[in-house]
Amino acid sequence: MNHQPVEGFSKLSKQRKIDWLITEYLSNDRSYEQILQQYWNNDSNLQKMHDEFSENTISNFYMPYGIAPNFLIDGKLLALPMAVEESSVVAAASKAAKFWIDKGGFKTTIINTEKLGHTHFIFKTEAHKLLHFFNFKLKKKLLEATEDITKNMRNRGGGILNIKLIDKTAELEDYFQLKASFDTVDSMGANFINSCLEQFGKTLKEEVAKEESFSQEEKDSLQIVMNILSNYTPDCIVRAEVSCKIEDLKDDSGISNEEFAWKFKRAVTIAEIEPYRATTHNKGIMNGVDAVVIATGNDFRATEACAHAYAARNGKYSSLTHCTTDNGIFRFWIDLPISVGVVGGLTNLHPLVKFSLALLGKPSAQELMSILAVSGLAQNFGALRSLVTTGIQKGHMKMHLFNILNQFGATEEEKQHFVTYFKDKTVSHHEVISELEKLRNK
Repeated sequence: MNHQPVEGFSKLSKQRKIDWLITEYLSNDRSYEQILQQYWNNDSNLQKMHDEFSENTISNFYMPYGIAPNFLIDGKLLALPMAVEESSVVAAASKAAKFWIDKGGFKTTIINTEKLGHTHFIFKTEAHKLLHFFNFKLKKKLLEATEDITKNMRNRGGGILNIKLIDKTAELEDYFQLKASFDTVDSMGANFINSCLEQFGKTLKEEVAKEESFSQEEKDSLQIVMNILSNYTPDCIVRAEVSCKIEDLKDDSGISNEEFAWKFKRAVTIAEIEPYRATTHNKGIMNGVDAVVIATGNDFRATEACAHAYAARNGKYSSLTHCTTDNGIFRFWIDLPISVGVVGGLTNLHPLVKFSLALLGKPSAQELMSILAVSGLAQNFGALRSLVTTGIQKGHMKMHLFNILNQFGATEEEKQHFVTYFKDKTVSHHEVISELEKLRNK
C-alpha cells in the first residue's frame, strides 16, 4: 500500500487520529482501536492531563511500577519505586539491598552539584582581544542582564556560579563558547538554564555591537549559533559505596568469601579495561538508575547520555563502578554524574511521581541523587554477584518465565506447573515450549 502524507494531523481529535491510522496503516482493522482504548484512563481529567504531557497522543503506554524494599541509605531505611519492564531488575536490586542491610548499608557523598550550559558563537576576531573584552566588560554585563531571570533561584540558594570564555578555534575556525555553570537547587533547571543562556546570546550581540575596540567587519562576523544547556555534567556528581570485611561477605553460592571477593573484583577490573564488557556492565547499572529516574518523573535520556559520556571521559569507555579488596576490606563504589530535580516538570503533575517522591520521604535533589546512585550500585552488585557465581541466566530466566508463558496463553494451572518444574532447573525458551507441548498433549 502506498501511504499518503497527512496535513494538520496535530489538529485532529484523538478519535480522528486513530481513525486515520487504522484506515491508512492498519487495513481498517478496528480491533486496534480496542487495544488503544483499553489503556485509556477512566478518569477523564486524569486522561486529559496525560494527553497534554506530549503531542499527538492516542493512548497511554504502561510500564510495571514495582518496589525494591530494604535499602539502608545513609542510615535511613527506604523502599525504592522502580518503573521498569525488564525482568529481574527489581528482584536483583532488592536482593542486593537485603545483602547489605546488616553490613552498614549504603553510604553516599555529594561531591558537587554544578550544572553547565553554553552559548556557542562564531566570531572572526583575535582571541586575546575577545578575552580582554570578556574579562573587563562582558562578564559583568551578562550577570546584570540575567538578574531578573535568576532572582528567584538566587533566593533559593542557587543561580549562576560562573561564566568563562572558551576558545575553541583550534578545533573549529572562529568558534568560541560562553561556558556557564549553575546551581539549580531542587529543580533539574533546564528551562532556567536555557533562559539564562538565551539572554547571554542577546547580550553578547548587543555588547559587541557597542564595543569600540572591534571593527565593523568583526562586529558583522558575530553569529550566535545556539544557546543550550549540556546534559554532560561531570561536576554534578555523587558517590555511593558499600564496604565490609571480606570475612563478613557470607555469599550463599557455595564458594568461600575470599574467592567471591577475588572473582567479584576481577569482574569489575575487566569492565574497567574492556569497553565491550563495560558497555553491558554500565547498561546494567542504568537499569537500576533509570527505573527510579522514571518513577520520580525525571529525564532518563539525559541521565543515560551523561553517564556514558562520563564513562568515556578519559578517552576510553570504562566501568562506572570500582572495587578494591585491600587489607581484608571489600569496597565497591560508583561515582555517578547525574542531574535531577524534585520540583517542576512532571513532579507537580503526575500522580505516581508524587507518590514516588512521598514514598522516598520527599527528598531534596541531592538526596535523590544519592538514592539513584545507590540503585545503580545495587543493581550492578546483584548482576556481578550472579555472573561470578551461579551465572546470570538462572535468576534472570526464572523472572522471564512468565513472559514466555504469557506469549503462549498459559493458564494459571500451567503456570504453577512450570514454577514447580523449573524449581531446580535453569529456564530456557526451548525447554518451556517443549514442556508446554507435552503438558497440553496429555
